[in-house]
Amino acid sequence: MKKLVIWGGLIAILFAVIAWMTKLEQKEEAEGNPFHKSRLHPATVDQLDDPNYRNIVLPAELKRELAAGKSLTVYFYSPLCPHCQRTTPIVVPLAKQLGIDLQLFNLLEFEEGWDDYRIEATPTIVHYEGGKETKRIEGYHDEQTFREFFSSISRSK
Repeated sequence: MKKLVIWGGLIAILFAVIAWMTKLEQKEEAEGNPFHKSRLHPATVDQLDDPNYRNIVLPAELKRELAAGKSLTVYFYSPLCPHCQRTTPIVVPLAKQLGIDLQLFNLLEFEEGWDDYRIEATPTIVHYEGGKETKRIEGYHDEQTFREFFSSISRSK
């Protein structure tokens, strides 16, 4: 019985050490991240080195730009969304190719964005003119559909 208690205690200590090391590793990976948060969801950490997730917009910055009446295009996504995982490699390079400054808003890290921008599903791309929403596309589509969406934005400028 004594051996069982000792082994149980050792196993519990081992799990605690592994959990602590994992947490420390995630914190180190998250340092200096574009989200300016000390703790990131592991799915977000996994995307930090992906070049498709570079043009991040933070909530305060987006609110400021919209309040100033700027025109911008925002891609609302979640790193956990399988449709976003299929959409991002299409829309980010396409927007760049078409000269559209596509800003990415991570709804997993900034959940207030769901309500603040009336997002019902991910992925969602919203175009704002003069700080007001003028066009929106939701869900996964083929490249041609996104090309037409982005082209319609370019024509309206």
